[in-house]
Amino acid sequence: MSRSFLGWPAFPEAAAREVGNRQLRENVRRATHTIRGKRAVLAAERPDWEQLRDSAAAIKDRVLAGLEGYLLQVEEKVTAAGGTVHWARDAAEANRIVTDLVRATGEREIVKVKSMLTEEIGLDAALEAAGINARETDLAATIVQLGDDLPSHVVVPALHRNRSEIRDIFAREMGRHGRPAPEGLTDDPAELAEAARLHLREKFLGAKVAVSGANFVVAETGTLVVVESEGNGRMCLTLADTLISVVGIEKTVPRWQDLEVLLQLLARNATGERMAPYTSTWTGTVDGDGPRDFHLVLVDNGRTRALADPVGRQALRCIRCGACMNTCPVYERTGGHAYGSVYPGPIGAILNPLLRGLDDPQTASLPYASTLCGACNEVCPVRIRFTDVLLDLRAQVADGGRHPVERVALNTVGAAMQRPLLWKAAVKGAGLLGPLLPARTPVPGWTDNRALPDVPGESFRTWWKRNEGERA
Repeated sequence: MSRSFLGWPAFPEAAAREVGNRQLRENVRRATHTIRGKRAVLAAERPDWEQLRDSAAAIKDRVLAGLEGYLLQVEEKVTAAGGTVHWARDAAEANRIVTDLVRATGEREIVKVKSMLTEEIGLDAALEAAGINARETDLAATIVQLGDDLPSHVVVPALHRNRSEIRDIFAREMGRHGRPAPEGLTDDPAELAEAARLHLREKFLGAKVAVSGANFVVAETGTLVVVESEGNGRMCLTLADTLISVVGIEKTVPRWQDLEVLLQLLARNATGERMAPYTSTWTGTVDGDGPRDFHLVLVDNGRTRALADPVGRQALRCIRCGACMNTCPVYERTGGHAYGSVYPGPIGAILNPLLRGLDDPQTASLPYASTLCGACNEVCPVRIRFTDVLLDLRAQVADGGRHPVERVALNTVGAAMQRPLLWKAAVKGAGLLGPLLPARTPVPGWTDNRALPDVPGESFRTWWKRNEGERA
């Protein structure tokens, strides 16, 4: 069974449930503080850190400005190198393409490299419905899959689990899907890693088909790049006969030279390392080396919608490092599941509405999952202005008629402020009636967790005139 976020409640409801989980809060806090501490040390050692961020943002903006041309270049280069390029407008089309490709091989069990896009489109569930068993091979993704859980972080999907919980999942579930966990397994990290290594080794050696994502696709050569920490990705990318890579169209970069900037930022921000232990690149197919068949599925699934948003399009710069989550006070207290998506935290609060639209109450609630403190702006390696996008999305939600009472109230105040005599009378009246106003407003949510301040007995203009007059 593959769980999904389908039908997930809006953020306030989901968050109210998650913040009551003390173990979750402790797990998330410990993990995010560890990663962001390591990141801060490595960022500080680079005197050109801010210039790297500027360069990365410029590279991604260049891609977005000429995306169609770069994608056609990718198709040309991949085809020339022996690969086959497929285009998918949405999740359903991408899932159908991948399912048909796997069916054509006759295989019923495949291995996967950790990929947020395949989580986004629900590929595992689609393959499962077609009778195909897709086994995750990244350690954290394996923990999530064995536990019939959902990812809570883009880099560390099982960040919400501690060692004891992982031991219990391994002991209970590994035997149902292949090699069982060793007898007497403890929660020692080395023992857990060895259990996972033995379990996954069988999968690597037996699989004929592998599915991956990609961190980047280099347009000038048609080369795909996967960055990872465990080597599982390289096993999948090299041992399988057929490799299917499912990639979002925004992952394109123009030149190899651009990787110099992006790879330095990705590792430092994602895991607090100077460079990732494994960076795998491949271009098409080569006789006698690696997969015989290579398919690249380029997926839109809302990205052109996001690209059309003049403020929100900057979210497509994201390189999925997770730095925004590791510094977000809201994410730290709610964890990732509250966001109802494989993209949680600040990037999820803006990317999900941009990809899926604001018609759904769940996505419309996400732009409000922020204190607007701006910590995410300060750490983003590609300089996404999260707070700008959040405020713009909130305005779009309000313009869509989702807050009619607040809209009427603000329009009334705005109309009064444009008429000085009326505004002066309203302020004076508020001062006189202030002590009589209730402590809670009739508008749901506004005073549930905060008190209204007392209304001053006189306006600022009156106070100023009185004090200036006294000085004169």
